[in-house]
Amino acid sequence: MSVCPLDWRYGSNEMRELFSRTHLLKTMLKVEITLLEALAEVGMMDPREVASVNQASSTVTLEEVDEMEKKTGHDVMAMAVVLAEKAGEAGKLVHYGATSYDIVDTAYSLIFRDALLLLETKLLRSLDFLSSLAQKYMETIMVGRTHGQHALPITLGFKMANYVYELSRSLERLEELKTRLLKIKMAGAVGTGAGWGKNWISIQREVSRRLGLPVHEISTQIAPRDGHAELICQLAILGSQLERFALEVRELMRPEIGELAEAAESRVGSSTMPQKENPVISEKICGLSKVLRGMVVPALENIPTWHERDLTNSSSERIMISHSLMIIDEMVDSFDELLRGLRVNEERMIQNLDLTKGGIMGESLMLLLTRKGLPRHMAHNIVSALTKTVRNDGISLYEAAIREPKVTSLVTEQELNLALSPKNYLGAYKELIERAIRYYKVVKERIFAAVAQR
Repeated sequence: MSVCPLDWRYGSNEMRELFSRTHLLKTMLKVEITLLEALAEVGMMDPREVASVNQASSTVTLEEVDEMEKKTGHDVMAMAVVLAEKAGEAGKLVHYGATSYDIVDTAYSLIFRDALLLLETKLLRSLDFLSSLAQKYMETIMVGRTHGQHALPITLGFKMANYVYELSRSLERLEELKTRLLKIKMAGAVGTGAGWGKNWISIQREVSRRLGLPVHEISTQIAPRDGHAELICQLAILGSQLERFALEVRELMRPEIGELAEAAESRVGSSTMPQKENPVISEKICGLSKVLRGMVVPALENIPTWHERDLTNSSSERIMISHSLMIIDEMVDSFDELLRGLRVNEERMIQNLDLTKGGIMGESLMLLLTRKGLPRHMAHNIVSALTKTVRNDGISLYEAAIREPKVTSLVTEQELNLALSPKNYLGAYKELIERAIRYYKVVKERIFAAVAQR
């Protein structure tokens, strides 16, 4: 009986498979076999025995390990015993010199490597599309809002480019994280490697070579948990960025704004209100982001342990690690779905731009008056008074300004028209959009280069 929605509702099959019990067992068995191969490399084991154990490992099942755990009360020991018994005489050195978290931490590093690659691949696909939207809507003028109020005109492409930049930074963080997270831990009971004697460094180096991961420079019985905490924190940052975009769509999808909307298709908005189109994809992203951020505290709490380790990290990580990566996987997939179905209402953007009857251009008029010789604070007072007239009398800012002698004595009608035109007050929007996209392309190339090196 399934209890967790991650079993059926959230996350892709690819990510679910990576964190399935079957795949974790398979990966841990791979680490055990790699350790035996390293023992054989230093002359501590016959390669033919390794081959026998490797063959036996393919027959180890979860059911057998679970049954053995009932007797041993220890999951990794249960796996090692089942493997050793299946291998017969050849299995006498299974788990030799190792402690449980040599196997567990190294196995998770291998799984993290695949999980992060999957995430990066999906994010790159979404960012390619988001970059194309930034270029497509480069000239689409809309209201820029601060505090939920009309601030200055921007373009939809400029808005999109901000997300291109922010999400590119998360891609950078995930790539940089790998240098600290993706390492093997093969150091024995307290991290000194004493169980392998003089061969330890050679064994550790061989396991590292065969698995394609570097080693931790030093560790206790477990790999330093700052790496795990960094992973969860970075995923939470990424999730919060995705939520910021989703929140934007939710706000702009309000009927009274109506500038953006999710793809409606044949989706039911409400079980009782047939007229509704709800931003359900965006709301799902926002909801899951709350859960993901909740994983940060236990991840940080796992960094301090007693002495060379205790068991407090183990239980929380069984939930935290798989759930965090499944949740962000669902969020990234949902983000891509949201992007590709996004509806843009340019007509409403134009209508909304005129809601303040030119008031959105107050800064432009204030700075024009300043350039004409008025002290800035005086220009601010004049335009502030004019915008109050606009609100109270229902006239446009142009009409209010053209009646004000303090304005007309300094600027011409043509200058006033130019200053109050939104298309003339977009700053270096094109250059900024292009700069954000260039930044993303550099990050993308760096990631491709790193993957090629591996």
